[in-house]
Amino acid sequence: MIFSPALEEAILIKRYKRFLADIITPAGEQLTIHCPNTGSMLNCMQSGGRIWFSRTQDPHRKSAGSWILSETPQGRLACINTLLANKIVEEALQAGMIRELTGFTNLRKEVLYGKEKSRIDFCLDYSDQTTTYIEVKSVTLGFADTDIAAFPDAITSRGAKHLRELTELAKHGMKTYLLYCVNLTEISAVRPCQEIDSNYAKALQNAYQAGVNIIAYSCSITPQAIYLNNPLQVILNH
Repeated sequence: MIFSPALEEAILIKRYKRFLADIITPAGEQLTIHCPNTGSMLNCMQSGGRIWFSRTQDPHRKSAGSWILSETPQGRLACINTLLANKIVEEALQAGMIRELTGFTNLRKEVLYGKEKSRIDFCLDYSDQTTTYIEVKSVTLGFADTDIAAFPDAITSRGAKHLRELTELAKHGMKTYLLYCVNLTEISAVRPCQEIDSNYAKALQNAYQAGVNIIAYSCSITPQAIYLNNPLQVILNH
């Protein structure tokens, strides 16, 4: 995915009210932009750090643009716009880049399913009349002393719900995948963040034991483009 319009660099002043951030551009403009991330953004932003944003082309929009990338305190690049994860994964699916998920004949998005009335990110239909269900999670939580990322960065009842739904499907013989889209550079593996959300970590173990396939892929990230590239290790017991 090539960023269009091109991203602009700025310095983060502060993030506040969850969805807002104040920034200052190299030209001295002080702007308020939208922060499209519902998580804590732990370890992937810092006041005075570099960020990249997409300036809005809509004169009626209240904010000046959307925050896309952040330089983390550890010196990595993170794509903090969680809305882009599904687009990145869809692009990779269509290009046949996810080796576990090739050969499908039809791709469907946001399909209603499950007892808890969830919407699955992707359904892949195959010529043998089978369907694979895929839930995507964006990972941005990294640490200074390791190249292992973690998910989630805040308690996520929604994430646990999605795991329960996938678990039920797997128990009934359906092919299911949880795909961690690691929107953070210089990462070799992903683990559940038990110290932040032990319920999610337990639900992940239950899903794995029920037959849910748990996979992770890294992203190549620059201020010009982002795309899925290499498979990563998933560490379930850390």
